[in-house]
Amino acid sequence: MPLQLPPDFATRPTPFYLYDLDLLRRTLRAAQQAAQPRDIHVHYALKANANEPVLALVREHGFGADCVSGNEVQRALEAGFAPEHVVFAGVGKSDAEINRALAADIWCFNVESGEELVVLNELAGAQNRKARVALRLNPNVDARTHHYITTGLSANKFGIGMPELAAVTDLLPALPHVELVGLHVHIGSQITDLAVFETLCHRVNELQLWFEHRGFVLPHLNVGGGLGVNYQQPDEQLIPDFEAYFSIFERLLKRRLGQQVHVELGRSLVAQCGTLVSRVLYLKESQQTRFAILDAGLTELIRPALYQSFHLIENLSSQGPEQLYDVVGPICESSDTFGRQVPLPETKRGDLVVLRTAGAYGEVMASRYNLRDLAPAVYV
Repeated sequence: MPLQLPPDFATRPTPFYLYDLDLLRRTLRAAQQAAQPRDIHVHYALKANANEPVLALVREHGFGADCVSGNEVQRALEAGFAPEHVVFAGVGKSDAEINRALAADIWCFNVESGEELVVLNELAGAQNRKARVALRLNPNVDARTHHYITTGLSANKFGIGMPELAAVTDLLPALPHVELVGLHVHIGSQITDLAVFETLCHRVNELQLWFEHRGFVLPHLNVGGGLGVNYQQPDEQLIPDFEAYFSIFERLLKRRLGQQVHVELGRSLVAQCGTLVSRVLYLKESQQTRFAILDAGLTELIRPALYQSFHLIENLSSQGPEQLYDVVGPICESSDTFGRQVPLPETKRGDLVVLRTAGAYGEVMASRYNLRDLAPAVYV
């Protein structure tokens, strides 16, 4: 499928984020069609992209909202998500954030420590409310992804470790303003080896037995998200294989009668619909390499600098002979590099260059470092 561009793309000021809403609709529909027959509830992770047109389409497809800050909770509610479809996760929720979510009567808090459970009980009591909670557990399952986006190992800050779990659950009888409604696990992001999710299912089955042996009934299981996308060849797999993903939980997760299963998808829903459009400012050669300097930098797409991540880079303006370039941005940091020795057709000043698969963790992570203007969003 060719990249969808606005009619005035050649003259529009750069950089800007370009979103293909038709591709987003098709991706959401594919996820919906794979999840609904299996009675799996999808909560969209706002941290991937919180733009209003994106959230509107997500909500229209019947998905809930997975939030990791008080402002994300507020954004979800403002976008029309019903409070009973909003989940609040995060390892460091402030009292103010918790109070806002309690006042909105959201569906569930994913609690990550015993101390958070005690604080939540106190704050809910002050509002004369009962907070529904799922305990986020650290299952010590290796997601086999970049170490910065691995969250389910015992060395990570996220979740309650198994050595602490008994002490945390022992607190529950003395906390009248919290109600345990489920367990939550999330082991990482950009997971492309689906066998990891099979391992996770077996671990969740074991954890559920642990709770049941101690008298706890769990109305819902939240198995997190993390499904990856194809950054190397986006046009060959614009829509992830949601059928294969959801079938794993259908086959291997031992659900109890009436038990809900929730997943939290972000990147896999929105990554491919977004592209960062930039323009070449200068060409520069050193003894070692040839640089193509763009007007977009880590302020618009920080993932390559932060995770050493790959984004496919294409020159839309040239069909010249292929050469190798270090594609870099204008920011005063040596890490402001999108790719080294990138094969591109012969490139010149003014050429339009795109960085693909930027719909997730692109615009939402933008900054004004160097006092740069924030790049706008364009929708087609």
